[in-house]
Amino acid sequence: MKYISTRGGVAAQQFSDILLGGLMADGGLSIPESYPQFATAELAQLATLNYRDLAFAVISRFVDDIPAADLKALIDKTYTAAVYCNGRNASDADQITPVIKLDDTLYVQELSNGPTLAFKDMAMQLLGNLFEYVLAAKGEQVNILGATSGDTGSAAEYAMRGKKGVNVFMLSPFGKMSPFQRAQMFSLQDENIYNLSVHGFFDACQDIVKDVNKDAAYKAKYKIGAVNSINWGRIVAQVVYYFKGYFATIAATGRAVGDSVDFCVPSGNFGNICAGHIARQMGLPIGQLIVATNENDVLDEFFKTGGYHPRGLDRTYETTSPSMDITKASNLERFVFDLVGRDASKLAAMWQAVESGGGFDLPAEDFARMRDVYGFKSEASTHADRVAHIREVFAQFGVQIDPHTADGYKAAKAHRNPAVPMVIMETALPAKFETTMLEALNQPPARPAGLAGLEDLPQRFDAIAADAEQVKAYLAERIKL
Repeated sequence: MKYISTRGGVAAQQFSDILLGGLMADGGLSIPESYPQFATAELAQLATLNYRDLAFAVISRFVDDIPAADLKALIDKTYTAAVYCNGRNASDADQITPVIKLDDTLYVQELSNGPTLAFKDMAMQLLGNLFEYVLAAKGEQVNILGATSGDTGSAAEYAMRGKKGVNVFMLSPFGKMSPFQRAQMFSLQDENIYNLSVHGFFDACQDIVKDVNKDAAYKAKYKIGAVNSINWGRIVAQVVYYFKGYFATIAATGRAVGDSVDFCVPSGNFGNICAGHIARQMGLPIGQLIVATNENDVLDEFFKTGGYHPRGLDRTYETTSPSMDITKASNLERFVFDLVGRDASKLAAMWQAVESGGGFDLPAEDFARMRDVYGFKSEASTHADRVAHIREVFAQFGVQIDPHTADGYKAAKAHRNPAVPMVIMETALPAKFETTMLEALNQPPARPAGLAGLEDLPQRFDAIAADAEQVKAYLAERIKL
């Protein structure tokens, strides 16, 4: 299995070569030369596997330069009940991502049982172990530069804290995260963790990360790596829980392997749902893939009109589902690469228009194929929608969902086919968004044991301007060469 760039300017590389990096040297994203395939008979054999064995069966198809025994050991070390049990469903902890039944064909897949209570833990915990393994094998170190709108940062820091050969420099938008999200990140005191609070929105943070990655000399000198969803290691780990969610839903609804299941995914940077697209390309019988957004509805606009036109900071809104306060969806490039027949020159021209401050509109045939062949649909939500749907789910089903998952619930209802099971991918635990939950339910959300008083812990961070050169100088002062 070799990896190429979506923009066609990089020679094929192995998994370990692209694992530590973010953007490819030509500015594109890494993607497999082809997707491994599972026939229906093979899927049936996977259906009863536990999460660890299923993860190995899927991920090993993408990795051929790490010995199988070592890869299996890393996966087994990662996906344990001890790591993925926050006290919510202790009896189901070994399932890692159990599904919650709302009605006969509507389910929520728990993805927030990891240490930071967000779906990002599903991939980030494995990425931390892979990084440590590959760095030890190469005798190298890496300095991770990342950007977060709320959950990626804490998931990365908890996965990388104390890891040998790894430093983490995480950019987050100043004052734009929930108090819980800030406390999760800023209260960490590990010497290899640095938090930079950037004056601006997430898109400004993400732009800085991309600008630094484009400086090839600086990136090489300071050994800059990435853990944002542009990192392929995260995407491939996320593919696994689509398989697990599919099999769990098929079993719960009495259907057979080969029958379709729809998935609805709250999405800002398009990484989570990109993993669903890849699972579908591998042969998993996914019908619809529904993108849920908030008021920052660039993705909703794209899937409804075929026009992708990222917006500036003046049209980026601070919302109550803050992890999706994003108007430049980096991983969309991977999907569009497939959509345009893997034509790297065509893709590069489209993204050159985006990076020049504009955008693009899909030709009619590509737009039709996106909906009819790839099964994508979308829906946007407002704060009022979130509050109403948090109340509705709690009143009807006795289940508390966070604001992002509420965005997903609205989108699922809008595009639901009663004949096909629908799985809403959970984003985070409600405890991370107490203010909105109090407004919706007039009661504080349940908080896992051990996290009481988190916001009262001492916090450590540095405020910085939204300027790539200032960030580069900050890193240069602290990285030991």
